[in-house]
Amino acid sequence: MSIYLQHFALKREPFSIVPDPGFLYPSIYHRQAVAHLKYGLDREGGFILLTGEVGTGKTTLTRTMIKRIPPHVRVAYILNSKLNTTDVLASICDELNIELPADIEVSFTKKCIDALNQNLLAAHAEGKKTLIVIEEAQNLTPEVLETLRLLSNLETSTHKLLHILLVGQPELLEILAQKEQRQLNQRVVSRFHLSPLDKNDLSNYINHRLHKAGAKRAIFEPASIPVLFRLTGGVPRLINLVCHQALVAAYASGKKMVSARLVRQAAAEILSEKKTIANNKTLLIIAAVLIVGAVLVAATLGYTELFPNRITTPELSLAQAEQVEDQAVEVEAVEVAAEEFESTKIEATAVTSQPIQLIKNKASPIVVKAQPVPVANPFTSLLATWGIDSVEVYTEEELSFVADLEQLRMEKVSAVNLRFIEKINRPGIVWLLGETGYLKTYVLSRLDAATVTLQNSQGAVVIDRESFAKSWNGVYLYLWKPPLGYSAPLTVTGNIANGLQVNPQVIDWLQRQLQAIDQTSERVISGGRYTRAIAQQVLVFQQQQGLAADGILGRETLLRLNQFGGEAIPQLLETD
Repeated sequence: MSIYLQHFALKREPFSIVPDPGFLYPSIYHRQAVAHLKYGLDREGGFILLTGEVGTGKTTLTRTMIKRIPPHVRVAYILNSKLNTTDVLASICDELNIELPADIEVSFTKKCIDALNQNLLAAHAEGKKTLIVIEEAQNLTPEVLETLRLLSNLETSTHKLLHILLVGQPELLEILAQKEQRQLNQRVVSRFHLSPLDKNDLSNYINHRLHKAGAKRAIFEPASIPVLFRLTGGVPRLINLVCHQALVAAYASGKKMVSARLVRQAAAEILSEKKTIANNKTLLIIAAVLIVGAVLVAATLGYTELFPNRITTPELSLAQAEQVEDQAVEVEAVEVAAEEFESTKIEATAVTSQPIQLIKNKASPIVVKAQPVPVANPFTSLLATWGIDSVEVYTEEELSFVADLEQLRMEKVSAVNLRFIEKINRPGIVWLLGETGYLKTYVLSRLDAATVTLQNSQGAVVIDRESFAKSWNGVYLYLWKPPLGYSAPLTVTGNIANGLQVNPQVIDWLQRQLQAIDQTSERVISGGRYTRAIAQQVLVFQQQQGLAADGILGRETLLRLNQFGGEAIPQLLETD
C-alpha cells in the first residue's frame, strides 16, 4: 500500500499508470473511439485502427472494450509487436487455442495459416466472430503487415472471417500511408485518433479516479487544475504521474489538499525540467527567445566595431522568459480559481459518500414512507437495476457510454406521463420539484395501482400517484435492450415495400421471440429480410398487447417483446 493512502483515506492507488479498465474515464474522445471500434466490429471484416499519442489511454480503452466484448466474439490479443511473421502467426494460433498438426511436411507458416483458416470457418458456422488485437502496431515490420493483409483475405463467398484491430502511435498512420501499404490501407473499415483530455474534462477525470480509489472528499484545490493542464497537456499518463507525485508531496508536508504549487513542484520532479513540460505556448515563447538571442549573438560577433560595449546573453533571456512564464501560470491560476470554483465545488461533491440534499427531507410533501436503504447516485443505481456493477457515473454522456458497453441503449424523453412509463415498463430516472423550487433526482423502481416507489440517497420512498404527477417535471430517462444489430425501426413503407436487407440477427431474434410467445406460430422464410409476412406477425402481436398496430418494429414493440424472452429484464409493473 502506498504511503499516502491512509493520509488521504484512500483504499487503493488512484493514479497508477497501469491500464486498469476499472479506472477508465469516459471522455468524449473515448466514447467516440468506442463507437468507431464497435462500428468496425459490426462490419463484415477488415482492419480497424486506433491511434493516439503516448499516454492517451489507448491500451486502457482497448482492454475495456475486450472486457465488455460480446461472448460470440473471440479475441486474440497480441502485446508484443516486435515479432517476425512466424512468431505472430504462432501467437494468434496460441491465443485462439488452435492446435497445429505435427506430421505434415510443410512450412510452419503454412501449417498456421491452414489451421487458422479451418478454425475460422468452423467458428463462422457457429455464428462467432474473430478479432485479432495487436498493440504497438507501429513496430510491425512490412513483412508482418503483409501477412496480416493476406490473413484478411480469409473469407467465405459472402463474409470475411477476420477483424484485425491495430493499436499504435501516430507513426502507424504514416506507415500505412506509404505506397507499399496502400492495399492494407484500403481495407481499413474504421479508424480513430485518440486525443488528450480537454481542459474542461480534467477536473472530472481527477475526481473520477479519486472516487474510484475510495475518496470521500475533494483533494485537489480548484486552482491546481489549470496548472496541471498547462503542465501535462491533458495526457492521462502524465496527469497520473504528476498527481501521484503531488499526493506524495502533500503527505510529506502534512497537507490534506494539493495546491497549484505542489502540482508545479511535482511536475518539475517527474518531468525533469519545467521548460520541457510546458505547453505549446511556452515552448513557442522559449523558442522565440532562443532565436532572438542567437540573432543578437551573431550581430554582436559580426558588428563589434559598431557596438563595442554590447553584451548578449541568451541564457539570461531564457531564464527571464521562464520566470515570466512561471508568473503567468500563477496569475492564470488565480484568475480561473473564482471562475471555476462553483463548478469544481459541484464536481467535488460527486466523490462524497452522500450527495448534497437541496431540500430537507422533513419539508418534502411527497414522502409517504421511507426505508433507510441508502443507494448510489441515480445513474449508477439505474445501471444496478440491470445487474450492472458500474463505476460511479456523473453525467448522462457517461451513462450512455457505460450502457453502450453493456449492449443497452439510453433514452431520455420529455413531456410524458405515467401512462407512457407504464408502456415502457422499465426503471428510469425522474426529477421532482421540491418546496424550495429545486429539482431532486430519483430512480423510479416500481409502479403499483395507486403508488409509485422511488429511490434516492436517503433510501426508498413510496408516494401516491397524484402527488407524483404534481411534483414530476415530465422528463424520463431509462435504459432498454435492443437486439444485436438493431439500429432503426423497420417500417412497412421502407423495408417491407422495398424488401431492403436488414441485419439477419434482428430478424432471427424477432422470430424466436414471436415463437416463444405463440408456439403455434410458424417461422417465416424471409432470407434475412423484414417482409410483409413478418410485419403481419408483428402487427398481430401489437394488437394482442394493446400497442399501436402498424407493423413497425420500433422501440415500444421491442420493449414488449423483450419481456417474453426469458431474459432478466427489470420491469416496473408485475406482469404475467
